[in-house]
Amino acid sequence: MADDIVRYSIKMPRDVAQAVQARAGKGDPSAYVVAAVRRQLERDNLRELIEAAEDEHGPITEEEMRRKLEQLARAERGTFGTGGE
Repeated sequence: MADDIVRYSIKMPRDVAQAVQARAGKGDPSAYVVAAVRRQLERDNLRELIEAAEDEHGPITEEEMRRKLEQLARAERGTFGTGGE
């Protein structure tokens, strides 16, 4: 596992560094930063996927977005596909 770790030195504003340390508590601030970077990478990848889909199929309409958000909400409630749609 140690072979999979790369050490970086980064600079960040003092207030951000203090907030990271406060959130990490007695834990490892590196783990907090890694989690934040992973979330950003996921968002970047999702944005690229959306852009590629829109290039191929056109932009997503507000109506399509609303329907998908409703489907996600039903899926989270466990009612998607049960006739409660």
